[in-house]
Amino acid sequence: MTDRFTRALTAATALTTLIVMSGQPSHAKAQPLAPHRAVYDVELDEASERSGIAGMNGRIVYEFHGSSCDGYTTSFRFVSRIRSNSGDRVTDQQTSTYEDGTGEMFRFVTKSFVDEKLDRELKGTAKRSNGSTVIELEKPDPAEFVLDRALFPTAHILDLLERAEAGETIYEEKIFDGSEDGDQTMTTTVILGPEKTGADGDAANAGPLKDEPYRNVSISYFAQDSGESGEGLPEYAIAFKLYDNGVTRDLVMDYGDFSLTGELTQLDMLPPETCQ
Repeated sequence: MTDRFTRALTAATALTTLIVMSGQPSHAKAQPLAPHRAVYDVELDEASERSGIAGMNGRIVYEFHGSSCDGYTTSFRFVSRIRSNSGDRVTDQQTSTYEDGTGEMFRFVTKSFVDEKLDRELKGTAKRSNGSTVIELEKPDPAEFVLDRALFPTAHILDLLERAEAGETIYEEKIFDGSEDGDQTMTTTVILGPEKTGADGDAANAGPLKDEPYRNVSISYFAQDSGESGEGLPEYAIAFKLYDNGVTRDLVMDYGDFSLTGELTQLDMLPPETCQ
């Protein structure tokens, strides 16, 4: 279950460089994205009886660094306490990624702990090559997969920002983000709201951004073998408020049987990193 959380939050907070649909970088069109450290408090919103979840709370810490010259690194940690009829458990998911400045290569490492014991580890590299996405896994076992061409998560969010600036309101795009078992792409349906202002919700914790314009974004994720997105239900969906520099707040993550909210509680803007 916690693997899904990583994908949702990665999509909502990933920050790197923009790749246009032709696969060529378009940095001139994208506002520089802000290195930052964000903390989110996560709470259970709703849960069906089938989910088996009686309660849940946790905290996410996300940090982004980098530039278009050196590439971009992200670190993500989500610690949660899940309460169910069979007892409580504490999960700790730690993910680190690197995406190069062209968006053509992506490295990922995820370690998942349950009650302080390592449950699984996933490590691999993905490259875009000859119209495909080639995945080489090192852990848990060596393996190679050739998948459909897809954007990596940071390129995906910057593609989103460019489309929003161009006035698009709904579109589809494939993504590979290294979550789950690291062996599949997902099709996303993205809905973009108009630019808005206002200090609602957790905006008070957004520091210098609290009065800046943002837009509401929702993204639905469909498995690669589920057919076209219009023909079935998504695996999960996320919604969030997105600033032009990539910072997000007011997260909602819907997994069908249960949903979570993520409130921005702390935002530290880090020194900008530029090409020398």
